[in-house]
Amino acid sequence: PPRSTLFPYTTLFRSTPFLRITLVLHFLRQALATQTVPSNQILVGLSLFLTLVIMNPVLREIYTTAWQPLEAGKLSFEQAADLGSKPLKRFLLRFARDKDIQLFLELSHSPRPANANEVSLSVLVPAYIISELRTGFQIGTVLYLPFLVVDLVVASITLSIGMMQLPPVMISAPFKILLFVLVDGWNLVVGSLIRSFG
Repeated sequence: PPRSTLFPYTTLFRSTPFLRITLVLHFLRQALATQTVPSNQILVGLSLFLTLVIMNPVLREIYTTAWQPLEAGKLSFEQAADLGSKPLKRFLLRFARDKDIQLFLELSHSPRPANANEVSLSVLVPAYIISELRTGFQIGTVLYLPFLVVDLVVASITLSIGMMQLPPVMISAPFKILLFVLVDGWNLVVGSLIRSFG
């Protein structure tokens, strides 16, 4: 496919909430100790749909301001790329930490921009990615804590009654799943993820 067709998709995929969502869902599955349930396909599919929900306003703005005029021949590819990058930059700037932007400015030996809008995508995208990695790990750690408490309680009970042959994880897993279902975990996790992008 021509470069003009691939550009929006490859750039947007690297700079979307997909990374944070997949990280959090992976941490959740590990915390529940359900091994491969839900499967990777389900987690990736859910992550893609949630990413589309969050990115819909940005994608719509890129489509109307850059893609449609480009297809109509009113703009050159360079002009469309410049216009299309503006909504994306605004989104990335909301979630990329200043510290991470500064790091990639130094690593790329780029001149210090006069304001945030002048930061190039080559700096902003990797800064956003490591900011999202940090946020994903923070949310994953918070998700782990209640299930870790269940593991500790079950382990202490099994040891106190002398059940040393039976792995505590086998006993705690149903309790963790039950806890997750009782608090309507999927609703809480998905709702919190989407709201975290405000």
